[in-house]
Amino acid sequence: MAAGPLGGLVAALETHRGRDWAVRALCYGCQLAGAALPGPAGLPGGLLTASAQLSSCRTALRLFDDLAMLQHSYSYGLGPKGEDALVRGLSVLCNVANQLYYPCEHLAWAADVGIIRAGSQKWWTRSTVLWCCTLLLDILRSLRILFQLRRKLSQHKGYDFPPTSPQSQQKLRAQVKTEVLSILRDTADLSNAIHWLPPGFLWAGRFPPWLVGLLGTISSLIGIYQASRRANSEPA
Repeated sequence: MAAGPLGGLVAALETHRGRDWAVRALCYGCQLAGAALPGPAGLPGGLLTASAQLSSCRTALRLFDDLAMLQHSYSYGLGPKGEDALVRGLSVLCNVANQLYYPCEHLAWAADVGIIRAGSQKWWTRSTVLWCCTLLLDILRSLRILFQLRRKLSQHKGYDFPPTSPQSQQKLRAQVKTEVLSILRDTADLSNAIHWLPPGFLWAGRFPPWLVGLLGTISSLIGIYQASRRANSEPA
C-alpha cells in the first residue's frame, strides 16, 4: 500500500466518508467555477448543472446514514466519564441534532421526488436549522477543547513535574491544529447553512453563488485533508 500523504488520501477515498468529502469538494468547486465564469450558457452552465447533480447524489447517499449515526450516538452515550462535562454535553446535543437531521432531509427528498404528498420546503428548512445547530455545537465544542489544550501547553512551558516529554507536547500541538481546522471548516459551513435559511434571518439568501461555492470548497478541502491524515494514522 502506498505510504505518506498519497496513501492516506487513497485510503480515505476508499471509505464512504472520505468519498463523500471528495464528491462534496467537486460539487462546490463546480459551483464556484460555474458562477465565476462569464455567461450562463456553455461551460459555466454545464458546471452549475454538474454541481446540482452531485449535490443530489450526496442527498441520495445520505439515505443510508441513519443507522451509522444511531450506532455512533449509542456508542458515545453520555460520553466517557473522564471527559470534560461541557464537552460531553455539547457532544450529546450535537448527536441528537444530527440524528434528527437525517429524517427531516429524507422527508424533504421524498416530497421532492413525489414519493409522499407534502410540501418539501418546510422539511428542507427544518433540516437546515438542525444542520446549523450541529455546526454551532461543533464549533463550541472545538473552542472548549482548544481552550483546554492551550492551557495544558502553557502549563508545560512552566516548571511542571514530572517534566513533559517532547512527544507529549508535539501531540498537544497536533490536537490544537486539528481543532483550529475543524473550527474553520465548521464556520465556513455554518455561513452557507445560514444563507440557505428563509430570508430575513441574518444573511439568509444574500450570498452570491460564487461565495457559496468558495466557502464550500474551502470546507471540503479541509475535510479531505483531515480524512486523509486520519486514514494515514497521522494527527490532522
